[in-house]
Amino acid sequence: SFAPSNDLLLHRSYNRDCRTHWGLTSARQSHLHQRAHLDALLEHIRQQGAVKSSDFERKDAQGSAWWGWKDEKRWLEALFASGELMVARREKFQRVYDLAERVAPQLSAPPTAPTAPTAPVAVAQQFLEKSIAALGITQARWVHDYFRMKPRLKDADLTPLVASGTVLQVTVQGWDAPGYVHASQASLLKKVVAGTLAATHTALLSPFDPVVWDRERVATMFDFDYRLECYTPQAKRVYGYFVLPILCRGQLIGRLDAKAHRAQGVFEVKSLFPQPGMCWSEAQVHDVAGAIWQSAQWHGTPEVKITHAQSAPLAGALRQALKAIKMESPCL
Repeated sequence: SFAPSNDLLLHRSYNRDCRTHWGLTSARQSHLHQRAHLDALLEHIRQQGAVKSSDFERKDAQGSAWWGWKDEKRWLEALFASGELMVARREKFQRVYDLAERVAPQLSAPPTAPTAPTAPVAVAQQFLEKSIAALGITQARWVHDYFRMKPRLKDADLTPLVASGTVLQVTVQGWDAPGYVHASQASLLKKVVAGTLAATHTALLSPFDPVVWDRERVATMFDFDYRLECYTPQAKRVYGYFVLPILCRGQLIGRLDAKAHRAQGVFEVKSLFPQPGMCWSEAQVHDVAGAIWQSAQWHGTPEVKITHAQSAPLAGALRQALKAIKMESPCL
């Protein structure tokens, strides 16, 4: 996931004081019983630089099953969980670990401004506010999952924020529960009520994008049933292996299964499905073609290939729109 660097201390405080993830529990055991090994590994990294697990030879001659980690991998993960190491980058999907102060110098720099409160209650409060602001409009039951917090909230949990004026409670047509909007977005709320707020953005969404991550929320707000099918046996998949929802100017209008063939420089749309009963307008076709084009450029795969679409006329229209965008592009 992507998170603002300014929130790093908040996340660290929450991990330390509030989370009960199994990885943190395992790391604490390593710190308790194998601290000498951890300190030696830290010193090695301090002197020699960033490392990968594969830099260390396996001593027990066993296979490399997923959970059959060698000692150094367990120690690296324990130091990562405690925050002494951070992942600087990945090389061929392998984590590259380095000292936290080298990856995020702000952790060791003296503060130049008041730092964020680190008491558990204050940290949780900040995450609640940030979640509501990020979600735009939300029901109480959807707030906790933005930062993977527990437990699920009820309306009563947000009463103090409403009473203080930090959060606004609103009535949403068709909802059987109140909606909540952060007070910082009051001006946008007024535009919504007046019908003058126009959505302009079109994009292919990651399966992990907060717009679609909470299946209940996306179904309620967009009438869009979505799940990531790469964990579903191939014979049971409906749409494809790694399906990307298509956001077009405030609507989820379809989904596509894409694959970046980087060696060949080809971005393949393996299949594309508009929402049932929806016929895309010319403007929507143009916007979606632009989003596909941008995604292809970002992946370093400048050629776009549409292999299959549920509607042959739609596939043809998209190919024509992509051709026009390619001709207009200053990069080629």
